[in-house]
Amino acid sequence: MFATSHILRGALGVSLACLVTAASAQVAYDPMRAAPNPLMPLTPMQPATTGSATPESASAEVLPNPDFGNLPDAEGVEETFYQCVACHSTAIILQQRLTDERWDYLWTWMIEDQGMYEPEDEIRDEILTYLKTHFSSER
Repeated sequence: MFATSHILRGALGVSLACLVTAASAQVAYDPMRAAPNPLMPLTPMQPATTGSATPESASAEVLPNPDFGNLPDAEGVEETFYQCVACHSTAIILQQRLTDERWDYLWTWMIEDQGMYEPEDEIRDEILTYLKTHFSSER
């Protein structure tokens, strides 16, 4: 009886080991599987909040726009995209969480020190409003 019990336990252990091995083989590296894009958001982008969300930002879901480098699809996305990608990718924008004051400083720095084209005041205001709304540490 002891030998039969011992054999059954051993067989059960081998079966479980095979099951675990088969399960882990399914998640093993597959060179044909598409690699995840670290720049693609996993969830729809929303304006950053610090706990004091306004009713407008709390209810408004802003989806990324693939035509404009996955920037949040909102007013000013097109102007922001074309102004910014002249010098760098949207990945630089997507990773930012800056204060409004820092966005103003960076705008001036990019124009004065980096040679960024300076658009008309109306376009500048639209782009800075977009950046401060969607990539701010203050919201």
